[in-house]
Amino acid sequence: MKIGLAGYQGSGKSSLFQWLTGVEPDPAKSHVGQSAMAAVPDARLDELAKLYKPKKVTHALIEVTDTPGLSRDQEGNAAKLASIREVDSLVLVVAGYGGADPKEEYQKFYEDLLFADMDLVQRRIDRVKESQKRPLPKEEKERVQFEMDTLQKIFTGLETGNPVPAQALDADELHVLASFRLFTHKSCMVLVNTADDEQDYGRFTGMLGDKIQVLAAPVSLMRELSTMSSEDGQMLIEEMGLKTVERDEIITTMMDVSGQMVFFTAGEDEVRTWLVRKGATALDAAGTIHTDLARGFIRAEVIPVAALIRLGSESAVKAEGLAHSEMKGYQLQDGDSLHIKFSV
Repeated sequence: MKIGLAGYQGSGKSSLFQWLTGVEPDPAKSHVGQSAMAAVPDARLDELAKLYKPKKVTHALIEVTDTPGLSRDQEGNAAKLASIREVDSLVLVVAGYGGADPKEEYQKFYEDLLFADMDLVQRRIDRVKESQKRPLPKEEKERVQFEMDTLQKIFTGLETGNPVPAQALDADELHVLASFRLFTHKSCMVLVNTADDEQDYGRFTGMLGDKIQVLAAPVSLMRELSTMSSEDGQMLIEEMGLKTVERDEIITTMMDVSGQMVFFTAGEDEVRTWLVRKGATALDAAGTIHTDLARGFIRAEVIPVAALIRLGSESAVKAEGLAHSEMKGYQLQDGDSLHIKFSV
């Protein structure tokens, strides 16, 4: 899963990239994008480390991409949009400082993405129309007509400003659209880049209603603070009367919006979080750890981390009857710790 930071040039997305990943933006990659990994915070991992005292503690990582900044005058945007299409989930970074209207910024950027989807779908419609002019076998003719019907359905939604969500499409329709990587089918959140002295981040979070998740943060300030010692940073915050935002909140929201969740593995050697999509099964989790575990899967021993932290040991959890054994189709729950039994 690749999460892309997208916005107009100067929106602050590159500063956000540095704040989240600790990696400085590379000017040489500004036209193609730059990726780095960011650790996913989870306080439960720290609690497990206290219980197991492992040799190693490992946080799950998400891939964050600083996509090429779009030009407001559209110049050179075609290649940049193609780069942005490669990500799986979007964080739209919009300006909320210096008199900028973040809602207007979002709407303009979203329109650019919507029009790009329209152009892509229309070009495919034109090609399909040409293919329909040729004699086709009955089965192929039906397949092409189904593709055309699906494309027309999607185009109509885009044209009216009401894109058909991916969740409203069946498997065959999604198959037709798989290669398009439509912006309007990507999970998305908005981050408002505020002035350094902003005191009320909450005034931005409801600006789009229930339509989309919105967070706000003084990105440039937070990036600067992340490069300072904790003592110097705290001194600056107190002297300037600044109000900060936790990086962990941004990362956690990005993970949630992109449809991901964590599960745990724990033992004396290592305690660790792993990323899987929401709705993943025990077999999916096994494959995430190692392909051999999925290939030779027998069962998953499941312990709820909340119970483990509360009771203090695996034996206590088992004594309470809270541990359970599951087969490969078991759907993971938030906070599951797994031990995979397998044989290869």
